[in-house]
Amino acid sequence: MTFLPFKTAAVLGAGIMGTQIAAHLANAGLQVLLMDLPAPKGDKNAVVEGAFNKARKLSPPIFFSPDMAHRIELGNYHDHFARLSQVDWVIEAVVERLDIKQQLMARLEQVVRSDAVISTNTSGLPIAQIADGRSLDFRQRFLGTHFFNPPRYLKLLELIPTDVTDPTVMQRMERFGHSYLGKGVVLAKDTPNFIANRIGLFSTFLGVHALIDDGYSIEEIDTLTGTLIGRPKSATFRTADLVGLDTLLHVAENIYPAIPHDEQREMFKLPSLLKTLVETGSRGAKSGQGFYKKVKQDILSVNPKTFAYEAPRPLNLPGLENVAQLPKLIDRVRVLYTLLGRAGDFFRKTTLALLSYSACRLPEIADSPADVDRAMRWGFGWQMGPFELWDAIGFHRVLYDIQAANLHVPEWVNEIAAVGEGHFYRSPHGVPSSLLMADSVLGPVGQQTVEQATDEIHLPLIKTTNSKIWETSEAALFDMQDGVALYEFRSKGNTLSTSVVDGLQTVLHMLSQDDQYRGLVIGNNSDHFCGGANLVEMATAAQTGNWSMITDLLVTFQTLLQQIRYFHKPIVAAVQGRALGGGCELVMACPHVVAAAESYIGLVELSVGLIPGATGTTRLAKWASQQAVSGTAQHIQPYLNHAFKTVATATVAGSAYEAMELGFLPAHTHIVMNNDQRLYVAKEEVLCLDRAGYRPPAHDSFWVLGQQGRAVLDHMAYTMQQGGFASDYDRFLAGQLAYILTGGDLTAPARVSEEYLLGLEREVFLPLLQQKKTQERIMHLLKTKKPLRN
Repeated sequence: MTFLPFKTAAVLGAGIMGTQIAAHLANAGLQVLLMDLPAPKGDKNAVVEGAFNKARKLSPPIFFSPDMAHRIELGNYHDHFARLSQVDWVIEAVVERLDIKQQLMARLEQVVRSDAVISTNTSGLPIAQIADGRSLDFRQRFLGTHFFNPPRYLKLLELIPTDVTDPTVMQRMERFGHSYLGKGVVLAKDTPNFIANRIGLFSTFLGVHALIDDGYSIEEIDTLTGTLIGRPKSATFRTADLVGLDTLLHVAENIYPAIPHDEQREMFKLPSLLKTLVETGSRGAKSGQGFYKKVKQDILSVNPKTFAYEAPRPLNLPGLENVAQLPKLIDRVRVLYTLLGRAGDFFRKTTLALLSYSACRLPEIADSPADVDRAMRWGFGWQMGPFELWDAIGFHRVLYDIQAANLHVPEWVNEIAAVGEGHFYRSPHGVPSSLLMADSVLGPVGQQTVEQATDEIHLPLIKTTNSKIWETSEAALFDMQDGVALYEFRSKGNTLSTSVVDGLQTVLHMLSQDDQYRGLVIGNNSDHFCGGANLVEMATAAQTGNWSMITDLLVTFQTLLQQIRYFHKPIVAAVQGRALGGGCELVMACPHVVAAAESYIGLVELSVGLIPGATGTTRLAKWASQQAVSGTAQHIQPYLNHAFKTVATATVAGSAYEAMELGFLPAHTHIVMNNDQRLYVAKEEVLCLDRAGYRPPAHDSFWVLGQQGRAVLDHMAYTMQQGGFASDYDRFLAGQLAYILTGGDLTAPARVSEEYLLGLEREVFLPLLQQKKTQERIMHLLKTKKPLRN
């Protein structure tokens, strides 16, 4: 069924969540009305304006681009409530009190349109009770929409219907959340804390009780519950500090009476430690101290017995260093599970409790293991959900250990074991499926396909089919069907190593010789598209004085990017995450780009003492000329200044939208809110371009400004240096950048070819690499992963 997307929305409640939800709706292109209580005195919009202005200063930013804030209109319940009759979707995000929410729903019913959708963002109150007393028509359009904080960055959106919510409303919300808000949508049941928070809180409380009862330190528990097992580095106690210990306490106090039949109910009855911390003002990051406290450069942790903040003690976790060295998560969790000693004991005990609890919550909170796993991956940043972790360790082994520990095992898990299955998931022909009946977990065990969206292409699934055309250790070419090929590079950090560049040359030659392929997508399934040039290769060549090798590499890469730009078949870059340095230049070379909204793109070469030397500087110079309404210095200079400052300060765009504003992405870039759709849309883009009769961009000349324009840029560099924003070497590098952007030694504005500026890039790049300060910057970055300002 096709649904019209929402065009307008209102968010009621301008608290930290309400304002961020409003911002993300604005990011998605909606016109938004953000409302709150009228101020008791003076301007009635003072409350909502203060909250909104505070939210605009949040870091990381809540908007893709500052200009998107203009899509939000501010209002108050006294003067503007009638305006709610004009919006498609109303989201309630007021204080977590049932009576206040019910009163607001009663007012809403009097004004909203008969086709408007109404939802609540409550994180724990019963959804159905919030709409008690409202008409059937109202309740059929009412549901829970539980966003996770911060809404822009966390993927999970839990949709919670009531018993009477219209299924078509749910379908519309699911589609809108997926495609327009970029969310991973999970259908949850109207139970306390829904899916992710129910399981996530239980996991957190396991850590708290281990601190109190089992003698593990805060640092030991965070080491064992963080990146080691595929979870965020904030692990247990740093996450608790970020959430707020007062919030954690409030949630625990609310959930305990709401789950009288939960076999692990007592786990939610938190020890006095948490209450004492909150009562003494230690509420977490918001108060400056919680489980952790930063004193100058030192990170202290609270002693649970004395409540004093102390320096961390050495970890007493023998054998853990060997586990940590294993590169694959599945190997780490398997080895850790069998490890003797305190580390293995902790992991086994907490894992068995978590997996037993997660299984016992089905079908109470969700209908399938896949829903629970997705909720934890998308909402809490776990790389493996509970049932994926169970499969990874071994289905029968975990089941035996759970029973041996006298933990609960639900009947549906025993049914899976009884029919000989050794896992929760299968992958026949690359299509994941879950071993859980759709209609009854107590009926015969059956296989339920985990639905894959038709507008998504997942590279791991492509790899399970006979689609591989060509491969090396760092790159591969796959058949995406319909005459479209996909070039994936998977070098360390997705850097542009010699092997990756050579591979792309090989692929272009193959495509030019084979008429069955209509075009190419360049993309991968990593968190980040490309980390830039391989600095290790470059540093090694520089240290050995192999300058001819570096010159050859630079010429090869420039030539390759020009071939991509003017290739006779469409080439589309499918970008996500970071695309830096040479990775940015690769993206800029592609005539057409599909970018995830969360793409962070930039030419950062000056931070390592270089300039963009592989067409990046040339492209920005041409961009400035093309943006101007004429070839005169008066019109070109402002755009040139903008490009110069962007590169000189190594600015990285905070989103794909900012990348377009900075000139890193073309104005016709197709931006997708949901990163999972990126490869699918890129393939469709290739097919569309081919059907239309593809023609590459015109390879024409453009204006540069010569010495007059260069003087302006040099003055900008001087001002940055005098203001303390640039070192002497930064200013020198900026001067080299200005030299290229304005055409080298040209004394007056002139039209030049791309090849002319590419020659200037080569002229500047190699001498810079020979500079001692540049080599110091490169080595410092490789050793510390932080830039050096020398």
